[in-house]
Order: sequence, then C-alpha cells, then structure tokens
Amino acid sequence: MNARVRGIYATALTGLLLEADHAVVDASRPIRSRFDATFYAAPPDATVSTTEDRQGVGIAGDPDAVATLRDLLVGVGIDTLAWVDPTPVGTVLDGEVTETLGGGAVVDLAVGPADGSGNDADSPDDGPDSGESVEGYLPYDRVDARIETGDRVRTQVTSSSAPWSSRRPELDTELRVGGGLVTLEPGSGTRVDVRNDEAARELAGMTDLLGIEPPDGWRAVWGSAALDADMDELEAGLERAVSDADRLVEAVGADPGGDPDVDDLGPLTGSSPVRPEPLARPNAVVWLWFGRESRFALDSVRREVTATMPGHHRIKAGSGSASAGVDFAEAICDPDPDADFPFAAVCDSFGPAEGDRLRLEHGKPDGRLITLGEGDVTGVDGDGSLTVEREMTPGGRYDELGTRREAGDVAVTSLKEDRWWYPTTYRGSDGTVKGTYVNVCTPVEVFPEAARYVDLHVDVVKHADGTIERVDDDLLDASVAAGDTPEALAEKARSVASALENAL
Repeated sequence: MNARVRGIYATALTGLLLEADHAVVDASRPIRSRFDATFYAAPPDATVSTTEDRQGVGIAGDPDAVATLRDLLVGVGIDTLAWVDPTPVGTVLDGEVTETLGGGAVVDLAVGPADGSGNDADSPDDGPDSGESVEGYLPYDRVDARIETGDRVRTQVTSSSAPWSSRRPELDTELRVGGGLVTLEPGSGTRVDVRNDEAARELAGMTDLLGIEPPDGWRAVWGSAALDADMDELEAGLERAVSDADRLVEAVGADPGGDPDVDDLGPLTGSSPVRPEPLARPNAVVWLWFGRESRFALDSVRREVTATMPGHHRIKAGSGSASAGVDFAEAICDPDPDADFPFAAVCDSFGPAEGDRLRLEHGKPDGRLITLGEGDVTGVDGDGSLTVEREMTPGGRYDELGTRREAGDVAVTSLKEDRWWYPTTYRGSDGTVKGTYVNVCTPVEVFPEAARYVDLHVDVVKHADGTIERVDDDLLDASVAAGDTPEALAEKARSVASALENAL
C-alpha cells in the first residue's frame, strides 16, 4: 500500500508504516534524508495529514487502505481514538438548503443509511445510522444560480474536518476526482498546477504521449508531485483518475459541471423513514485523536531515526511557535532521551502563565469537543500543576452534587499534566465548599490556551457533607457498547475511579 504522510507526526508515522512494510510516496525532503528507504512519486492509496489544530491526523483515500492504516495507528497508544467521517472528500450527496448565510448556504445532507460507526467499526465505510444527516456549507461562488432556503442541490464534498473541530464539510456543485499526482475536473485540455512554465509545458506534452483520454467534459490537472514522477507513475496516476471519473459519472448520471434536474434528486424532506444514500462515496476518511500517552509513544518511534527531545510531539501540538521552538532546540543540541518532560520551560516560553486565561476543552469519546468554560490561571508549578478559577453563573444545580448554583460561586479546578483525573471544587461567595467533582479522563495536557483531555464518563464526587459517590458507570458502559470507548481505555477509567473512591 502507498501512503503519503504530512505534518508534525510525519517522521514517526513514516517509521511505523515502513516497519509494517507499507510504501511511503511523495515524501518530503526531511523524510527522505532521515530514512534509508526508497520513496517514489507514485499516487497514494491513502494520505495521512495532521489536523489543523495539531491534535491528531486524518487518514483519507481508498477505503481498504484507510481501514488498514486505521488498524495500524490506533495501536499507537491507549489514548488514541478514531472516528469515521460520514462525509469524506469526494462524496457526492443530495441535500436541501436549510439556511442562507453571508457567504454561502447551509445544506442538510443525506448521508445514511449505513452500518454504524465508532472506534470498533469494522471498516471506514461505516457511517451514521439510517435516517441521520449532517450539515454542509456551500459557498455561493460554487453555485451557478442563486439558491434559497428549501432548494435541493447535488453537491460534492471538497474538504472536511475532524469531528472535534465542529466545522461543517465544505461543498461544491462541480465534480472532481483524483488527487496527489493528478486531478480530473470540468473543462477541456490539460492544466499543470506548477509555477515553472517550462516544466509545465513538458508535463503537458508528456500527457499527450500517454494516450489516456479523460471522459467527455473532464480535463487532467497535474500537481507539483508529478514533476518528480516517471512515465510509469504518471500513467498509473492518470489511469486511476480516469477510472474514478468513469465510476463517478456512472453513479451520478451527469456531466461534471452539469446541474441535475431537481426532480431527479428525490424526496429529501417529509416523513420518509429512509433518507437517500450518497450517490457516490469513492473515498473514506478516519480521524485520529492522539492523547498524551500516544504522543510520547510517537516520540519513541521518532527517536529511533533522528534527535527527538522529551515531549517533542506534545510541545509541537501546543502551537505553531512551540513547534518552531522544538525544531530549533533539536537542531542545535542532542537531547537527552532520559530527561523529564520540561513542563516549566514550556510554560515559561509559550504559556500558560499565571494571570492568563485558559479554556477547559472537554473531549468526548464520540468525537465531540465541549468547552466547559474559560478561567483565570491563578497558579503554575514546575511539576506540571496549575490552578484555574472560574466565576459561575447563577441558576440551576451542580451536576451530581445537587447543590444550588448561586451568584458569587467560584469553581477551582486543579490540573496536573499527565494525570488521569482532575478535581473541581465549587465554593460559595462566603468560601463555603458546595462539593468537589473529580473528572476521570485521558491524561491531561496543558497547552498555551487550553487544557485538553477526553472525558471517560465515570466520575467520583465528594458532597459537601463528605459523602463519596461514584457516578456514570452506566454511561461508560454504553459508550463501550456503542464502540466509542475501547475496552482497554474503559478498564483504565474504572481502575482510576476505584482508586479515587478509596483515596477521597
């Protein structure tokens, strides 16, 4: 299998792929210099890319290849979690415009039926249950005519995001296939998407020599990776793209830039129990979240091929400036692999510092990310500990504690890097303790602007009268049954909860 790898995890993931006898193609210059391996410019079966927030990776491409890579990479660490994307790039779906915004329209997409999803899914073809839909975003400049609420449209997904980002997949009304070496898009002739005019003319001429014609209404667009490919690789890439285009045309029944008759779209509203399936889902996408233990496991893999400081991936995941700082440090010295993670130095250089504002970003095993709130950092300790205070809004009661939430209440959260739990104590305006809620989670990571972890449902609470109570075991069991929480991770959560019960 051929895989293309990009981003801050590229060296470690390349090492894992090569060890598993997969081929890495279109490798970057640093990767080629670090490995004693042959890297071709062949078209990838799947692409592994770091997410925009650097918390994990997306795996996109051929469904079988994506499934293979998912099975390999979820084994990185106990806190690696994976979710199937119901709208991978390239998927063609019918939808209904539900809202018009300033720059585009919100489209309700028909993504089901499918077999279900989750961390224990058998293949990346799994998606939402029958009758479920998701929203996409269609920019107005991707539509030939004006669209209004209630209009039905046929679209193709052009970009998607990790589930924890809460971004809608972006859509287009024109169809495209391929990627990597070559893409087919509406139009005629051949286009070469590189800045070197001489190389572009040469590549366009080589296309004619291949003798492979795209379907009517399509044209080949060569990317920069094609400049390093030989004739056999160019031919294989174009043949694959043409084959994909033929299948897409057969599935959709329309030319790539054509507007289908609205009557052909079928009923998208009403009381029908089964919504239409995507017309075509040629690719699969799986999103992987790397927790702290997984990042340190990737450090160990990377250290086998190049200088890697303790916490390399943990620091790089924090911010762009932190990532650059790691590169500089490793370039001028040989890090001690047995040294402790330099939490104090990282905080001093990149934050958070006392007086900063810090968000509590509360991940869920089903892929969602909830911001619990933002508070003031009131203390930072070099051992990885810090304290965050939040003023609570009045109204209602605190979950599981049963005490009223009143004006002047303060929540004091004590975080410690790498710990599988953290407590929040709620106090009234007069300092009276209203109870403590101990959240069981994947190891806490304190980034410059947010503390992040994945909540593992089961928690332990200490009531104002000193009574200890363990809660939400049923939610953890349900999460395991749904395939969202792997059993090994659930067992760790139960063990941590038991230890907390005995210690409080």
